[in-house]
Amino acid sequence: MIPERVQKVLEAHGLQALEFEPGSTPTAEMAASRIGVLVGQIAKSILLHGKDGKYRMVVLAGDKKLQNNKLKALFGVKTSMAGPEETLRVTGFPPGGVCPFGLDGTLEIYLDKSLEKYETIYPAAGTDSTGVPCTFRELLEITGAALCDVAAP
Repeated sequence: MIPERVQKVLEAHGLQALEFEPGSTPTAEMAASRIGVLVGQIAKSILLHGKDGKYRMVVLAGDKKLQNNKLKALFGVKTSMAGPEETLRVTGFPPGGVCPFGLDGTLEIYLDKSLEKYETIYPAAGTDSTGVPCTFRELLEITGAALCDVAAP
């Protein structure tokens, strides 16, 4: 079931999540297969914990990996991926269902340009069995994210 805070954001922007059987979309590969799209169209949300104590979220194409030197240049500090418990505590979403919207507004969000080439992208809607069809521009507007280029080539 889609969390109420996510549903409110979807309704406010005229979007509707695709919902599948529980546990069917926890990875970019599984989500792409279930939705029937390219892995790159899956907007995976990764929570990072900086050595400065701050958490930041990066949303990038499902077929890309983060490049550490680009992250350090962007944030000015070394970061590491948050663990499952940290992710749930900070975002309120379980790994595999992390949604880049419906958050409390204190988390910095960055949207990687690797998603820009796709007409439709699919972030999760707070569960490991959802995807939200939207455009890159819609996701940028909804999240208030900063554009970045941190994906490995």
